[in-house]
Amino acid sequence: MRLLVFFDLPVETAAQRKEYRLFRKYLLKEGFLMLQESVYSKLVTNDGAAGASIMRLRKHRPSEGLVQVLKVTEKQFETMDYITGSRKAYDEIDTMEEFLVL
Repeated sequence: MRLLVFFDLPVETAAQRKEYRLFRKYLLKEGFLMLQESVYSKLVTNDGAAGASIMRLRKHRPSEGLVQVLKVTEKQFETMDYITGSRKAYDEIDTMEEFLVL
């Protein structure tokens, strides 16, 4: 399962830019990978892990702007069409191919 986070945050003031940077750093620390500017993706093992990740996102949400989360299955994510551009090599790191549960 994948979580896709879409966000549109204001960056007009220095305080807003700082909040944007902190939110972006939080996403990276949580294991999200950037698909596009303001679009991040994270691979999760099940619905419970997705729910926990969404709860943590709610705790770290910015005070202004719009943040949306979409849950999709891995099969749905794989059907993404690339109209312009192509899949980057680093995306291969974010796969379930050799996933090991301890």
